[in-house]
Amino acid sequence: MALVTTTELLKNAQEGHYAIGAFNVENMEMVMAVISAAEELQAPVILQTTPSTIKYAGLDYYLANAKVAAERASVPVAMHLDHGSSFDLAMKALRVGYTSIMIDGSHESYEDNIALSKAVVDACSPSQIPVEAELGKVGGKEDDLDGGEGSAYTDPIEAKIFVERTGVSSLAVAIGTAHGLYKGEPKLDLERLSEIREVVSVPLVLHGGSGIPDETIIESIKRGICKVNYATELRIAYSEGVKKVLNENPETIDPKKYGAEGLKCVKEFVKDKIMVCGCNQKAR
Repeated sequence: MALVTTTELLKNAQEGHYAIGAFNVENMEMVMAVISAAEELQAPVILQTTPSTIKYAGLDYYLANAKVAAERASVPVAMHLDHGSSFDLAMKALRVGYTSIMIDGSHESYEDNIALSKAVVDACSPSQIPVEAELGKVGGKEDDLDGGEGSAYTDPIEAKIFVERTGVSSLAVAIGTAHGLYKGEPKLDLERLSEIREVVSVPLVLHGGSGIPDETIIESIKRGICKVNYATELRIAYSEGVKKVLNENPETIDPKKYGAEGLKCVKEFVKDKIMVCGCNQKAR
């Protein structure tokens, strides 16, 4: 089927009390792995690319992979711009055909974040493309993304006002997660998440899903998270697959051989996280 937007996916997740797994993809094999896992478990799925990934090959290259994958798939597939770093990049993703856009104004002041997010919403609305924004600061470092050493947690009342003034379709919240690898086990402020859910009606998004214990993810979903982002652990899985082949046979020169092993490792990881999110057998 053709690529879909995240609107219905997240609405269904919110009503059904599960989450959609959103997976950052870096190459063709990772796209294939995510789709294969989703097909096997009959799960809707979101593919994502960050600004640094886009810089490597371009929006059109990654979108082309996603479009072919979606057309071959029997499950819903969306293509999402993760951490859109500017209005200009968001508009380029919109024009090229991405079916979901994130604008990340979390490093701006509260008012500037509102203004930027609303501008992207206003531009995407005529095409009915949903917009995710972020309020608060998810810490850590990954690629060109630097969230700093700490997290400014999302304030529930500010979140309510932010959503009302911007009209965003979903909101990424800061409750103690971080990008990249964690130093020790992360401690999430789940009570804060519940307070945000009480006053914010749109689907909530959890960034920095890699490395969070499964039971914590499950509890976060019970408290209102509808989309969980995974990136770092997909890279690790793919790299481990490639290294396994090259360590066992250093003379291997066919990229398909180590690419296939990387694909296999990513697929197993994605299948596991689909089950954690509870979106298996939710393809409609």
